[in-house]
Amino acid sequence: MRKQRPLPFNHNPLLKNGLPAWRSRLVMSCLLACLLALVGRALYLQGFNNEFLQAKGESRYARAIEVPATRGRVIDRHGDVLAISTPVRSIWAIPSDARLSPADARKLAELLETSVDELNGRLATSHDFVYLKRQLPPELAQEVAALKLPGIHQQQEYRRYYPGGEVMAHVLGFTGVDDKGQEGVELAFDKLLTGTPGARRVIRDRRGQVVEDVEAIRPPHDGQDLVLAMDAKIQYLAHSALNQAMQTHKAKAGAAVVLDVRTGEVLALVNAPTYNPNNRTNLSGAQLRNRVFTDTYEPGSTMKPFIVGLALDRGKVEPTTVIDTTPGRVSIGRATISDSHRHGPLTVAEVIQKSSNVGTVKMAMNLAPEEMWRMFNELGFGAPLDLGFPGEASGRLRPVKTWKPIEQATMSFGHGISVSLIQMAHAYLAFARDGELLPLSLTRVDTPLAAGKRVYSVDTAREMRYMLELAAGPGGTAPRAQIRGYRVAGKTGTAHKLEGGRYANKYVSSFVGFAPASDPRIIVAVMIDEPSAGQYFGGTVAAPIFAQITEGALRVLGVAPDAPLVPLQVAGKAEQARTARGGM
Repeated sequence: MRKQRPLPFNHNPLLKNGLPAWRSRLVMSCLLACLLALVGRALYLQGFNNEFLQAKGESRYARAIEVPATRGRVIDRHGDVLAISTPVRSIWAIPSDARLSPADARKLAELLETSVDELNGRLATSHDFVYLKRQLPPELAQEVAALKLPGIHQQQEYRRYYPGGEVMAHVLGFTGVDDKGQEGVELAFDKLLTGTPGARRVIRDRRGQVVEDVEAIRPPHDGQDLVLAMDAKIQYLAHSALNQAMQTHKAKAGAAVVLDVRTGEVLALVNAPTYNPNNRTNLSGAQLRNRVFTDTYEPGSTMKPFIVGLALDRGKVEPTTVIDTTPGRVSIGRATISDSHRHGPLTVAEVIQKSSNVGTVKMAMNLAPEEMWRMFNELGFGAPLDLGFPGEASGRLRPVKTWKPIEQATMSFGHGISVSLIQMAHAYLAFARDGELLPLSLTRVDTPLAAGKRVYSVDTAREMRYMLELAAGPGGTAPRAQIRGYRVAGKTGTAHKLEGGRYANKYVSSFVGFAPASDPRIIVAVMIDEPSAGQYFGGTVAAPIFAQITEGALRVLGVAPDAPLVPLQVAGKAEQARTARGGM
């Protein structure tokens, strides 16, 4: 038989069925269209729109780095610098490039004041960027740069420095590592103080080192300077007086504020305990609290002048009207309110001078509750003063519809209502400014921020100044508030502290007053929390602090004396004992 030859592949019967001619043309057309699209895209990118490829290329070596702006300075009313930003360096690394030998790691850890384990832990991260140390002094940063370690880089930043230290701590607050305000005016005026960072285009090598500074993209704009109303000299005087009193009376805390009667400016503001904003290690919450703004307390007898002023304004009494406080107590419902000791008949002026609870309550109960609430509201109690200070407290003033007779009575002598020290100092402007109340200002102003709001008539305010001068005199509850060469006026306050809804055997001692009484220039308010050295009445604890601050502040301001420069009239032993018993 003849051997049959195998058929070649192209003679396969299945291939005898021909493909449609349009199919091959379609495939060729598609391939040609794709080729033309690629050619067109290449021509477009390389000839007409080469920014894309150029940007991709520059991204391999060019960088836009941020140029930090300097934060604005904070200065006092006389131009003394209170806060300023100083240049520092921050050390950062690219972990993938940072191949450090054990010896280099030890040297770097020593300069950065950290452990080798912590340093290696940071470099072991999978991120492309990690900070090793923020805000390093320039001289120390130069030592780090001298090591010439791969993957270790630096950038310029700014750190806030406070020349006044703890004296200005609660006024200024402080900034964080990013130079952003965290407390005080640094936070309240952060937008004003913070500048706008700029940017520069640079060329870096593969290790991130800058090899060429190309151009400035945008210049940095430094923050604006902030001029405070504070007087650094008066601030120091207040700080020294408060700290001395804290030690003498072994108190838990204290605060003081000084206001300019003419403009409403805050000339000084101090708190204790305090802290150093340049070194904030091991701080507690108590040290950071600005008690002038954030803490509220029951003001005690410092509230009485407002009730007497309202009674005078409404024509209920005259300064010479006699009020019988016998037998030294008065009943409101089932409750009894007492004086510290019996006074008998007292004029309205003597009610303030002797700080009689009974006399004040009898005047208050002749007033409508709505009148009292409206007066408290106009004085600014129950609402923050809106100075922009962080954490400013509103205090507690209950709606008048909820008042009971006993609550109306106790609020007349400062119980059942809570205020902050800045609110109380602000309210006393109504007496010092002939019945007008000004808005306060933390920044320096040449004229008041707004027109005064009338709370009392001119005659009432002047009569109250006379009564408050009696209260601060030898026959009043605060003879220790007197200072040589100046007439002073003010009122003491002593209140039990509320703990767990009950009044504890702990006290808040306070004094609010102004000087010179003939033409008031400053208001000084002082509060001492829990004095525990045996004395706790406002006349013996807070009044001497007022005197020390006021005397120094008036001399700093160059205020002319309005009284003879003779030795102060000192109360006798019997009078001192009486004051110690009843110096509420």
